[in-house]
Amino acid sequence: MVFGQRAAYLPAADALVLADLHVGRGSASDERRDILARLRGHLDRFEPARVVVAGDLLHATGSLPAGVAETVGAVVGAIEDSAAGLRVVRGNRDGMLAAVGVSATDSVRLDDGTVVCHGHEEPAADGDRYVVGHQHPAVTISGGQRRPCFLYGPGQYDSADVLVVPAFTRLAAGTPVGTLGDGTAVSPLLAPPAGYRPIVVSNGETLGFPALGDLDGLLVGARGYET
Repeated sequence: MVFGQRAAYLPAADALVLADLHVGRGSASDERRDILARLRGHLDRFEPARVVVAGDLLHATGSLPAGVAETVGAVVGAIEDSAAGLRVVRGNRDGMLAAVGVSATDSVRLDDGTVVCHGHEEPAADGDRYVVGHQHPAVTISGGQRRPCFLYGPGQYDSADVLVVPAFTRLAAGTPVGTLGDGTAVSPLLAPPAGYRPIVVSNGETLGFPALGDLDGLLVGARGYET
């Protein structure tokens, strides 16, 4: 796996996976510009054969805010222009996908046996590895900067590895990983979270940390949390 800014590339499947774009959460023009710039950066860097959105492409669960259809169309267009295929996994906020012309499935199985699902419920498909979103993980190291992070759990769900990708949108507040298991709602693939290791991408460098169960007292919790 190769970790990018809020997205992961799986070389064996030639797939770029991102989650939780939450289109419609912010100002349409600013949101579109930010999402497209970072998405195109990943497409140029990895040149994937396929892109998988692991749920919550949309934010609104009722009526769609102005500009959402245009932003989604621009995202789809950028992926098509790169010659990559697009698959969208249905998240818990994706009830309006049909209104923007996007079809979705509950999970996607990649060529390397990885199953991509949103993570808000138990996956129906068996996989050699799972890649999910939903949790919006982020980390603050005492005395350091607050950043979105990946969570990687070797053998943590039904003996399979699990990768949790951070929210692709910059507007998500993020879930402090130091509070997982302390009353915070946790994905069923993250229960219990102690065996998961935070991974942070900073200035092009990938920084791995020990498992959450070994980091007690080193992670800042929800109080004063920012992303």
